Amino acid sequence: MTARSDFSFFHPLRVRWGECDAQGIVFNVNYFLYFDVGITEYFRALGYPGASSPEFFTVHAEADFRAPAVFDDEIEVAARCARLGVKSMTMKLAIFRGEELLTEGTLVYAHAERGTKRAAPLPADFVERVLAFEKTTPERKT
Repeated sequence: MTARSDFSFFHPLRVRWGECDAQGIVFNVNYFLYFDVGITEYFRALGYPGASSPEFFTVHAEADFRAPAVFDDEIEVAARCARLGVKSMTMKLAIFRGEELLTEGTLVYAHAERGTKRAAPLPADFVERVLAFEKTTPERKT
C-alpha cells in the first residue's frame, strides 16, 4: 500500500461542498479531478507552468479507494513519476488526510508533438528535470 514517504511532492486542497455526493462523501470521479490538480502543480514545480508544459494525453487511469473524504476536509494530493518510457510516463498519485491514505491511483500519459498530436519522444529536458526532482528514481524504459 502507498505511504506518504513514497512522495516528495504534495499539494494541499480543501474539499468543497459541490464535490460531495448524497452520502456526504467526495464523489469518486472528483478524485481524478484532484489528481489532475496534483499533476498540474507537479509540472509547475518542475518549471513547466501552464501552456509551457509538454503535450501529454491520458491513456490509462485507475484509482483504489481506501477511505472517504468529506466536506471541508483538508487533504493533500501526492504525485510522483514512477516510470519514464520513450514516449510515455506513469504517474503515481495519492490523496492523504494527514497520514491517512484515502485514495491511490495511477495515470499513464502519452507524449505528443504540440499541434500535430502525434506520438513523440519525451523531451530530454523534461526527463532531466523529473530525474533531478524525484527522490526515488523512476523506472526507465529506453
